[in-house]
Amino acid sequence: MDTRHIQYFLAVCEHLHFTKAAEYLGISQPTLSQQIHVLEGELGMPLFDRIGKKIMLTEAGELLRLHGGKMIQAEKDAKNAIFELFAGERGSIRLGVFPSDLDFQLVPLLIYFHQKYPKIQLQALSTIHVQEEVLSNNVDIGIGLKSPPDTRLVQEPLGSEPYNLLVNRASPLANKTQIELLDLEHIPLVMYPVGFLGRDLVEDACREHGFSLTTVMETSTATSLLQLVRAGIGGTVQPEHLIRGQPDNSDLVSIPIVGHTPFRHLVLVYRSDRFISHAQKELAARLAVFFLKQDGH
Repeated sequence: MDTRHIQYFLAVCEHLHFTKAAEYLGISQPTLSQQIHVLEGELGMPLFDRIGKKIMLTEAGELLRLHGGKMIQAEKDAKNAIFELFAGERGSIRLGVFPSDLDFQLVPLLIYFHQKYPKIQLQALSTIHVQEEVLSNNVDIGIGLKSPPDTRLVQEPLGSEPYNLLVNRASPLANKTQIELLDLEHIPLVMYPVGFLGRDLVEDACREHGFSLTTVMETSTATSLLQLVRAGIGGTVQPEHLIRGQPDNSDLVSIPIVGHTPFRHLVLVYRSDRFISHAQKELAARLAVFFLKQDGH
């Protein structure tokens, strides 16, 4: 059912006069009458009783006036919602991000974004397979590690971050101001299992220098790794900013690794063939500023 016909019908309902309704609509009276006949033909029932120069709504007309008004309002609401979506006033965003970044870095940004755009529903989903989730359309945009070029993906740099050695403050290593990459070979470590991006990135750097990490315990979450470090089980090699978002990190010491420092290169990633909404662009801009500040610029 064409909403234009409904608008014509409602104008006649309001004026109960075809000529006056046509003048209001800015069309000719014969054109209006023809459009109403088309609508009646579609419905298979008359909408007006014509008594001389006067018209009255039929029972079918009364029903259409009730429901037709709702149809016009629904169309207006849809247009307004789409306009607000484009304007960034509402909408939804699914953001894929590494679990450790979600737990320890991004919460302040998420709070700020909600305060600035309260009508935008933001879903921050933790995953270690950011690019795969983006390609599968399970998330709209993601924060992942730079990967080889893929024509299906756009990768916008967010900055680079070195890996540091984190130890308990009671550790004999806690007083060191820096440590050589080669020294990691002889330090008991708690790490992610092999196959996790963070573990593999550090292992690749070590492998280039002829050794592998020695782990005394492995676990799949950053929270549990830090708990193990606090318990004195071993140190861990993690991104420099990992512990900055924690309310109390006084019992942990972050030691820079020198001599072929492992780095992670973060990118904002999204599909090249998808429309990026205004809300998503706003979040992307905030993320870029956030990580630039993390780099100390």
